[in-house]
Amino acid sequence: MRLVIASMKHETNTFSPVPTPLARFGKTGEAPLEGKAAYQALKGTGAGVAAFIDLAERHGAEFEIAISAEAWPSGPVEDDAYEYICDRICKAVARGCDALLLDLHGAMVTRSREDGEGELLSRLRKLAPGLPIGVSLDMHTNFYPAIAENATVVAGYQTYPHIDTYETSMRAAKPIFALLKGEARPTMAWGNRPMLPHVMRQGSDDFPNKDLQAMTRRMEREGALCATLFTGFPHADISQAGLSAVVVTNNDLDLARRYRDELLDFAWANREAFVYRIEPLEQSLARAKAATEFPVVLLDHYDNCASGGTMDTMKVLGAILDSGLEDVAAFAIHDPDAVKTLIAAGVGATVTLKFGGKLDMPAINRKGEPREVTGTVKLISNGQFRNRGKAWHGMLMDMGPAVVLDTGKVEIVVITKHLEPFDLGCFTSLGIDPTAKKYLMLKSRIHYRAGFKPIARQIIECAGVGVCTSDYSMLNFKHVRRPIYPLDNLNDPHS
Repeated sequence: MRLVIASMKHETNTFSPVPTPLARFGKTGEAPLEGKAAYQALKGTGAGVAAFIDLAERHGAEFEIAISAEAWPSGPVEDDAYEYICDRICKAVARGCDALLLDLHGAMVTRSREDGEGELLSRLRKLAPGLPIGVSLDMHTNFYPAIAENATVVAGYQTYPHIDTYETSMRAAKPIFALLKGEARPTMAWGNRPMLPHVMRQGSDDFPNKDLQAMTRRMEREGALCATLFTGFPHADISQAGLSAVVVTNNDLDLARRYRDELLDFAWANREAFVYRIEPLEQSLARAKAATEFPVVLLDHYDNCASGGTMDTMKVLGAILDSGLEDVAAFAIHDPDAVKTLIAAGVGATVTLKFGGKLDMPAINRKGEPREVTGTVKLISNGQFRNRGKAWHGMLMDMGPAVVLDTGKVEIVVITKHLEPFDLGCFTSLGIDPTAKKYLMLKSRIHYRAGFKPIARQIIECAGVGVCTSDYSMLNFKHVRRPIYPLDNLNDPHS
């Protein structure tokens, strides 16, 4: 038995000014890992490809890792980067295999295509018409027909924060092995509803997504091979953005359709619960000042790099500095030039500089606004650490050269590469104990919960500025299908 294993993962924010060249898919800023190098980097971790590796080895299969390409969310993927990744996968399949296991995202948009995953799968199906293809997808998939038409099995995350990346790839791959043994005949049904759930209301600990994901797990216990509810990614201005569901059964199309409709009907009936209510920043900081139990998480959720944010907007951090809050640690401001300046100054140096706000955001009609700050360079690091928490456990994280700038009241982490703070290691690797701080400013939306919710005594969501804004009125949607809730007042999902 010979398998091809590959990953191609990117969540595209079409409003983001952050470019997405091929180098963004490589952990070292170069080309993505392949073959033995990918195996060594991923084996034994919580990554989806690691699950494919383990299952292949368990079955004694020969396998090739064609490519492991994953980039932090940003703007549309450059066409040459997309073609490079697709070419590696297609060439590996053309060399011959019995099955293909793909760890994809589901919300990749390129300069030329709305549906990066569907296009790849269409090419693969044309290349190998009868090839079993198992696909694991992110919960924020914007599902297109080409995915269902060309994949054999589809399974998506059932948690957000995504702490089931490994398990999801197992769910996608096991039916493929059963098919190869003649023990299963995967049969798929999918559908969607015209709704754009706010990302801030998509947490799998929160109603209604908590209930929806519990339903998918119940369906799998009752006989479905895979059941998935995709909440979608609303910051992609594309026709099929939004909520969808896909169910795979063992040769039972009626059951797949019934389960699919059950998921979609429940989601639609509770669509109002997916709408996010925004609190003014001044009120959020007033609540922070009144806190009596610590640490308090201050969530700068408009500027999360894992939703395509620039990670350099200064509105929330500036308000914290102006408010007089003390004993604060902030993660992080992405500013490679500032990092170079601070490293040149050296540990112990007092520096005054303007940083952050380097990128304009024309999609929301906002200019970048740097902030002048005076502080002491407290620590310089290479910015690497391994996740020890539940999310992507064991994976090597790399924020690039990083500096801790201490203003006396706020310790600000300044980084070279984008990294969302979902593991305590983003602080502890820099000599900061997050459990000992009064306040933790995090540029995150939901993933922070994986590492920080257990230590937080209060979580305060702070409305700043950024291209992953939770205020849909700031986004000029041109391509998403209409009518769609909540952009439009819609009562009938089939109208």
